[in-house]
Amino acid sequence: MGTSAGLYETVTQQFNQAADLMQLGGDVRKILARSTNEIVVNFPVKMTDGSIQMFTGYRVQHNNVLGPFKGGIRYHAGVDIDEVRALAAWMTWKTALVNIPFGGAKGGVQFDPRGYSTNDIQRITRRFTFALGNIIGPEYDIPAPDVNTNAQIMAWMLDTYLSSIPPRERNANTHVVTGKPVESGGCLGRQKATGQGVVFLIERWCVDNNLPLRGATFMVQGYGNVGSWTARLLQRMGARLVAAEDFTGAVSNPKGIDADDLFTHVTETGGVKDFGAAEAADHRSFLSTPCDIFIPAALENQITGFTADHLRVKLVAEAANGPTDTDGDAILRGKGISVLPDILCNSGGVIVSYFEWLQNKRSESWDLEEEDAKLHRRLMAAYDKVVHEMEKYATDWRTAAYIVALARLENVYMERGIFP
Repeated sequence: MGTSAGLYETVTQQFNQAADLMQLGGDVRKILARSTNEIVVNFPVKMTDGSIQMFTGYRVQHNNVLGPFKGGIRYHAGVDIDEVRALAAWMTWKTALVNIPFGGAKGGVQFDPRGYSTNDIQRITRRFTFALGNIIGPEYDIPAPDVNTNAQIMAWMLDTYLSSIPPRERNANTHVVTGKPVESGGCLGRQKATGQGVVFLIERWCVDNNLPLRGATFMVQGYGNVGSWTARLLQRMGARLVAAEDFTGAVSNPKGIDADDLFTHVTETGGVKDFGAAEAADHRSFLSTPCDIFIPAALENQITGFTADHLRVKLVAEAANGPTDTDGDAILRGKGISVLPDILCNSGGVIVSYFEWLQNKRSESWDLEEEDAKLHRRLMAAYDKVVHEMEKYATDWRTAAYIVALARLENVYMERGIFP
């Protein structure tokens, strides 16, 4: 995995490539090249055993010209300011691309939650939320789950935030975070939203490229929430999982791996390693698995100049943020492998987060069919815009997706002007 500094370099290179091609205005380019706010908080937590530990948390608010800052909170030992800065910028492009009224932000706490009890994780979460204070708010900056965070952590963040405001205002501010449990104001489709969006886009790409999804083969890197939902939903449509990898190892079976059984195994054991109905594989063998679709759903910078050369697939569907660096991109293009880029492919999560935020504001509750239909419409509209820009500029998927996003942001800055 590449460094976080390399991650920020990747997002900068992607931005510059699209900005150069579309001839983005110089003034807007200066604004979008920098974050609006970058917050670092160092806070003490009294642990269950009575000891005091210090933690470092981050919140980067990249841009909010289109609406409130929006972005996930991750808990990981590798979290640092460069990583969060890169992820916040990607959120700006993502929300602009899929035409929802949010800006981009990201946050995290630097620690490995696997080494802490549930009670201690709750203490860290509540203390981090308190440390952020009025940096977050339902009409200003709305956190959500990300790597190693989930609905339970969002419920703790919600409760801590609501406890800090006057009682009469609490029921009107439940949209301060999204990805909450359904009983606490979450929406029905949020857990599967990112994976569902990946599947909708793969399905559309397969139709456009005459690849029947029924009978198609795929492999998944990362079998957490996004990877497992993507695999299980694709399996229901007749596609076949032939290999999977996560931080514990890799497994493969050319005859097919039952995605539901693998999910049960991962839930019980913590990883794909030792799954009985498949053979163990090393990292290189996993990457070299011949199949139709590769779905990176793990961490950043997995498809590099070295690893991209091993891939024997027709499509890379980026379910993770920043899984492909610029060297990897160049090799994939040279091999004729299509890439559904992260800012399009994994945007289902933020779209359904927007639906949750909207339902909380309106005191509404939509059924799952309504959410899925709205998600599908929004993704197909974004897909069509990207295809249009690909043809107009004779460019690749990623650059075209950036152009759609940057053009929307530029139009708003041109309309509103710069104060004073």
